[in-house]
Amino acid sequence: MLTFRQLAISIIKHPLRPIIALKIPINPTTPFFNHSLFRNPSSITRTSPLVLNRTYATDTNRQFKTYKPRTPGLRWLRRPINDHLWKGKPVRKLTLPKRSSGGRNHHGRITVRHRGGGHKRRIRVIDFNRWESGAHEVLRIEYDPNRSAHLALLRHKESNNLSYILAPFGLREGHVVHSFRSQQTLEREGEDPSITKLAALESGNCLPLRMIPQGTTIHCISLRPDGPGILCRSAGTSAQIIHTGSKGYSQVRLNSGEVRLIHVDCCATIGTVSNPDHQHRMLGKAGRSRWLGIRPTVRGVAMNSVDHPHGGGRGKSKGNRHPVSPWGVLAKGGKTRKKPNPWVVKPRKRR
Repeated sequence: MLTFRQLAISIIKHPLRPIIALKIPINPTTPFFNHSLFRNPSSITRTSPLVLNRTYATDTNRQFKTYKPRTPGLRWLRRPINDHLWKGKPVRKLTLPKRSSGGRNHHGRITVRHRGGGHKRRIRVIDFNRWESGAHEVLRIEYDPNRSAHLALLRHKESNNLSYILAPFGLREGHVVHSFRSQQTLEREGEDPSITKLAALESGNCLPLRMIPQGTTIHCISLRPDGPGILCRSAGTSAQIIHTGSKGYSQVRLNSGEVRLIHVDCCATIGTVSNPDHQHRMLGKAGRSRWLGIRPTVRGVAMNSVDHPHGGGRGKSKGNRHPVSPWGVLAKGGKTRKKPNPWVVKPRKRR
């Protein structure tokens, strides 16, 4: 008869082998006998010395890419997973050189603080008008260093013209989008017969507000019938149509909760802007902000009284004054709008 040690070793080496095939006389009444192991032999776990995980990038939640803290800058680094992005360079003819000003105007004086340095960039020429009608094929999804959203490179199926647009969430290579904004297809008095309900609800299509049903999520909204898309262009933003019609104005609810009047002949794009996890990313270190062209922010309490209204004094004191900007404007809750916006039906909630 085998000893308990030999029996345990044989079970670990051969967990899927039936006990009957071993022909081992076993007394089930012994206290060390575990009935569950023999009923389900696959539940026995074996430790293998060959299973080693030496990857430094860990995708724990499948939404963000984290790293093992080999350096202090990697400990808190968290990036959205965007494996579908194009890893090459952009189309050269659709870019322009960007001359950095460092936040200074034509007099050389700083008008926008906390700007300077950063990596060299090129401006991507984006088609916010979408005047060219017809079907456009999505060639690829690209990263844009000048904005938080991603870009989609389109190619017209007939003219083969290339153009960039803001990529809606879920748009991928090979998809086809349409634009119904040109003068030939945009009829002021009646709907175009080529526009179907299926095409109107496809993500990435551009068409006037009067042809979009209520409750649809839209982005890149124009404020003039012949103007470019202005509203809802940042990553993850969108708006919703509350009321629309064939004439007059549509009511659109923005992300902030504000309800705004927009003419029904203004155009918008169906869907939500891509890269919704941009707001939850973590840079991990101060140097990564400098790569983006963001300079440090100094608190007013840490300055001298000649540099900021909160500066000076003994200790951490701001002189018993409400929070203000360096120029004395109220920074928290101060009302600066002199007259209300006539196009706002319902203002956003304020603190």
